[in-house]
Amino acid sequence: MKTVIYQGHDNLLLGMTMKDCSEPESNNTALHACISKEDVLHNRQQLARDLQCGVKDFVFANQTHSANFHKVTTQDRGKGALRQDTAIADTDALYTFEPNIVLCSLTADCVPVLFYSDDSTLIGAIHSGWQGTVKEITLKLFRHLQHYENCDMSHIHVQIGAALSQEKFEVDEDVYKKFHELRYADEWISYNQDTKKYHIDNQLIVKKQCELAGIPDAHITIDRTCTYRSPHGFSYRQDKQAGRHVSFIKRTT
Repeated sequence: MKTVIYQGHDNLLLGMTMKDCSEPESNNTALHACISKEDVLHNRQQLARDLQCGVKDFVFANQTHSANFHKVTTQDRGKGALRQDTAIADTDALYTFEPNIVLCSLTADCVPVLFYSDDSTLIGAIHSGWQGTVKEITLKLFRHLQHYENCDMSHIHVQIGAALSQEKFEVDEDVYKKFHELRYADEWISYNQDTKKYHIDNQLIVKKQCELAGIPDAHITIDRTCTYRSPHGFSYRQDKQAGRHVSFIKRTT
């Protein structure tokens, strides 16, 4: 199984599974976008073994491109892990202070955001497609953590995972306007005069949202792998039947 490990020390484990043609369904991990649920469960079980945990330690959300987030507790352990209908409803970001829970985010071009605090047990996983970005899901969650969970943003570290590159994220004026209305995204938007299309760097706009929340630039890392161009990427824009990566984060006791 092909998996990128972004960090694997200090009781933290965070990474992202990648497309692997040697695995069932090329290592697809999404129950909502698959040919065989049995194959997806096989891939999830293999990942659990690699992470030295059980599948029922995973927590998945039913992602809807919302700006909704959910505080995961021990009662949520296993939600969405074996059945899609048990996933946390209408939610695109998860966070927890509980150890030994694996928070998961499914993507195929959208931006996965994994984060943790170095002065508390906080971890989190965000799914920020273009709709989530214009709804400012990342910024809203971090402001919630600051104001309601008393988290110090200067202690937060962020890993932005592989996603669609600016070159391949081509949109019409209606989507461009939504980004433009953010008032801080134009730096990462270009216009192709020949095709009359706009190209947007969703990863760097999400990074800007992290910075607006008060997270130090030095604490933000980006995997610039393009899910469209990489042979190890699942890309919905390239293939509407594509599988999904899962980005995961876990803190052990």
